[in-house]
Amino acid sequence: MPPTDRSPDRRLLQIAVAVAALVPIGAGLAGVLQGPALAHGAAGASLDSHFRYLSGLLLAMGLIFWGCIPRIEQRTAIFRLLTFVVVVGGLARLYSLTRVGLPDISMRLALLMELFVTPALCLWQGRLAARLRAAA
Repeated sequence: MPPTDRSPDRRLLQIAVAVAALVPIGAGLAGVLQGPALAHGAAGASLDSHFRYLSGLLLAMGLIFWGCIPRIEQRTAIFRLLTFVVVVGGLARLYSLTRVGLPDISMRLALLMELFVTPALCLWQGRLAARLRAAA
């Protein structure tokens, strides 16, 4: 019998996820607010590790967007979730711009992608999905 909404397993999992999520939320917020100063001057292996981890997350997001393509009209929830992640990242980049100044052109183009192109694609996907649902 599958667990019900009041299942102890469900509640324990919810608590475990709530506690575990404090790590990326805290680290992410600290990174947004402190920028590279969070690493306390770390360079070499630590900086390389962090940069590659964040690049891996970006790679995964792009691959998930690609995974939406074959049945894009049915992937609204995933598309919206990815868009939320991209926009939050873009807002963090925008915060950096206000605190530190203009980054190079590749970072400015990324900011446009994060705050304008991706949300526009998400809205387009949502309209397409709604239109196709209404026609069915």
